[in-house]
Amino acid sequence: MLKPLVFVASLAILGSRSAMLAAEPPALTPVVHDELNRALEDLAGQVHGLGDRWRDHFGRGESAAERPLITLMLNWRQELALTPAQVQSLERLRADFQREATRRDADLRAVETALGTMLQAEPVDLGGVEAKLRDIERQRADLRLARVKTIEQGKGQLTPEQRTKLSNLLASSAPRRAGTPTTFDVQPR
Repeated sequence: MLKPLVFVASLAILGSRSAMLAAEPPALTPVVHDELNRALEDLAGQVHGLGDRWRDHFGRGESAAERPLITLMLNWRQELALTPAQVQSLERLRADFQREATRRDADLRAVETALGTMLQAEPVDLGGVEAKLRDIERQRADLRLARVKTIEQGKGQLTPEQRTKLSNLLASSAPRRAGTPTTFDVQPR
């Protein structure tokens, strides 16, 4: 008989204590949560930027004129009957562009990082943010234009017969998508 009474009394004490604990607000809010939240937001921004660069590099908005044409020419050197001088010239063009693209990409990442810092300021300097955004887009356009120029220089290394053969190779290897042309203009403009 005494055991059930002790059990009920214990439950009553525990129940009243848990009600008091539930009613008490937490004494301190850790600052760690705010810092962790900011760090995760920064990481998400960097991953988003990496995704944009990945899509830009591997084809978002890439037209037939912006395909890695020089690499394709070098891969098809036998089919195109490229001379050693043509191969050397195309390899030099590709290497020079890759060096320039790497440098420009590093510059672009630095400007994007500066933009991220500006966006965290209170209040945000809208004029400065606008200037950074315009600089970022100008740098992207400059890189894209440099790529097109390099491709045009590479196409200029080919004879008319080689250009025709390249056009045929590109047409036969191109993935067929709705709205995609089946031939590529590789003739000099």
